Amino acid sequence: MLKVLVVFGTRPEAIKMAPLVKELEKYPRQIRCKVAVTAQHREMLDQVLNLFSIVPDYDLNIMRHGQDLFTITGRVLAGMREILETDRPGLVLVHGDTSTTFVAALAAFYLQIPVGHVEAGLRTRHKYSPFPEELNRHLTGVLADRHFAPTGTALDNLLKEGVPRKNILVAGNTVIDALQATVKNHFVFADPVLSRINYDGRRVLLVTTHRRENLGAPLRSVYLALKEIVRAYDDVEIVFPVHKNPEVRRQVEEVLAGAPRVHLLEPLDYEPFVNVMQRSYLV
Repeated sequence: MLKVLVVFGTRPEAIKMAPLVKELEKYPRQIRCKVAVTAQHREMLDQVLNLFSIVPDYDLNIMRHGQDLFTITGRVLAGMREILETDRPGLVLVHGDTSTTFVAALAAFYLQIPVGHVEAGLRTRHKYSPFPEELNRHLTGVLADRHFAPTGTALDNLLKEGVPRKNILVAGNTVIDALQATVKNHFVFADPVLSRINYDGRRVLLVTTHRRENLGAPLRSVYLALKEIVRAYDDVEIVFPVHKNPEVRRQVEEVLAGAPRVHLLEPLDYEPFVNVMQRSYLV
């Protein structure tokens, strides 16, 4: 029996790894699948765990107010050492490009445990863009023994870096599996703002912004453009779940607070978010 440990720590990782966990659980005679979470993003991670009915076998619960990359890296590395020494899996599966991804792969390497990298091979070739994700995925790729690439382009990137073809599988993107499990034609929104919108009669623009490299003037220009769009087109409504980053919130409030047909909401859980997305004219 293959002992697999699936590791993730943020909401995006959880969304994309949840379908894989559920699939692995279908084969209990061949695969023993366990889940370890770092909870790099606690609240947002728990939303997805609850949605997909996943109960972690290990939970490092590392999130702290004001945490930075140094504290995340140190806490994940120490915590994963204890988990891996206890569990001794035959394969560690990590996803994408978060700090949890890289550090969990590093811990597995230190204990000579094979690593599988889901969503492998994405590259910008710019060291600090996105930061720290670009280096996280490069370094995870160096540590990985099996690479599950989402596209042919990702495959080509890995081949150019010298990864043997036999170690790469073009597996597609598991976010599609997550969408198929959660998007529903007759979904009922609990939020009264979302439930009142006429999705058939209005052009709904769904907006989300938060990248740290866009803070300041780039984001302000986006918000000014959104304000101009609703001014110019009276059939447009904007749904904008605002990121919790204080600087993002400050700029959004300065430009868009009180603008007609602009709905500034708290961050949405994954399920209502993708169902708004499915009904939107533009994302």
